[in-house]
Amino acid sequence: MKLEKITGKSPRSYEDACATAHALDLLGERWALLVMRELMLGPRRFGDLRASLPAISANVLTQRLEGLEGAGVVRRRKLPPPASVQVYELTEWGLEAEPILLSLGKWAVRSPRHDPTLPLSPVALMLSFRAKFEAGKARGLDILMAFRFGAESFSVGVMNGVLITERGEPQRTDAVVSGSPSAIAGLAYGKLPLAELEQQGALEIAGERTALQRFADLFEMPPKAG
Repeated sequence: MKLEKITGKSPRSYEDACATAHALDLLGERWALLVMRELMLGPRRFGDLRASLPAISANVLTQRLEGLEGAGVVRRRKLPPPASVQVYELTEWGLEAEPILLSLGKWAVRSPRHDPTLPLSPVALMLSFRAKFEAGKARGLDILMAFRFGAESFSVGVMNGVLITERGEPQRTDAVVSGSPSAIAGLAYGKLPLAELEQQGALEIAGERTALQRFADLFEMPPKAG
């Protein structure tokens, strides 16, 4: 089969036939992968993305969204009334990148230079649950919880060794947890005492406290690379 030269490449292309190099052509710009991360659990408005990525400027976010849209990874659409606002969402192909993002995070968390005290977005926390979930510890466990971060809510369920995370709050819950993503990460990954986080006001729990503790016990941080 004759290979054909493809025109219209990015001016910053690596000019390398390796598909990994082409992936970096598509997603290698600063902030691109984090914009994709924030869209993994559903469409977001421009302002929502800015709020979740506070260090990015409006101009850079616009450029990254335009670049990802041009690459076929992101698309824009207008929500129907009464919302009638423009949102950005990943295409079906863009959503296929989730295992890549999760694997990259699992690899990078072993870095001795990883700083868990830096800001963490709600979506990043939810995806970290997917990445670090240990199904073997969840056998026989049936838990459904809601996590609230200001105006954002997420449903997290564990049933028959399967973890499901979704945007929005479920109708039935064993516990409703309000607080910061960093505090919840500290409970699940840093193994901070639940009572201590409650006393500090970092977390508020309505419902079964034991459900949250059993959930937090499902996760372990991997050892740091030597």
